[in-house]
Amino acid sequence: MKIVTSLSFQGQCREAFSFYAEVLGGRITAAMAYGDAPPDMPIGDAKYKDWLMHCWLEVGDQALMGADLDTGWAPNIEKPKNGFDVTLHTMDKAQAQGWHERLAEGGRIGMAFGETFWSPGFGTLTDRFGIPWMVNTIPGPGWSPQG
Repeated sequence: MKIVTSLSFQGQCREAFSFYAEVLGGRITAAMAYGDAPPDMPIGDAKYKDWLMHCWLEVGDQALMGADLDTGWAPNIEKPKNGFDVTLHTMDKAQAQGWHERLAEGGRIGMAFGETFWSPGFGTLTDRFGIPWMVNTIPGPGWSPQG
């Protein structure tokens, strides 16, 4: 079994997933536009032609899924995302800090990356696409907080 988070956008899915692939070192294995759907699928406005109905990003043995949705299909799509975070874990503090810095570009930092009582490096942010993230460094054996 694999649990995969699906992220929703309003026309930025392709851009967001290209950015995530670059930052996380993954690869997009599927990117299906509404314009490529079967002719009997009602797309409506031509502006949706290049929007993605399905995108899949592989990062190691993990994945993220995404799609572009409009208010007619997802009435709350324009509201801030809340109630979840995409969470990244690594034992490499420098890697975690790099992820935090890159994902925060053009976004908003919720908690600056730094040591906590449970981690050598942790931080939160909302990226420029409105997606909330937590980045966590898993402590190695014998680690204890310095502060």
